[in-house]
Amino acid sequence: MLFRKDIDPRCAYCRQGAQINEREVACVKKGIVPMEGSCRKFRYDPLKRMPPRPATLETTRLKEEDFSL
Repeated sequence: MLFRKDIDPRCAYCRQGAQINEREVACVKKGIVPMEGSCRKFRYDPLKRMPPRPATLETTRLKEEDFSL
């Protein structure tokens, strides 16, 4: 998921920018921009992207017979 080729460009995970706070990025090309923004100079940096949290296992609905053959 982190290394997909069809990533939506966002300043939040661009190689050209550095995060200032939770809403803004300091871009080398454009200056202070919102994290949701993007431009033609977008270069993906997978280390800046936070992957979605994994799904949690619902154990309340499981029974003992679910685990027997």
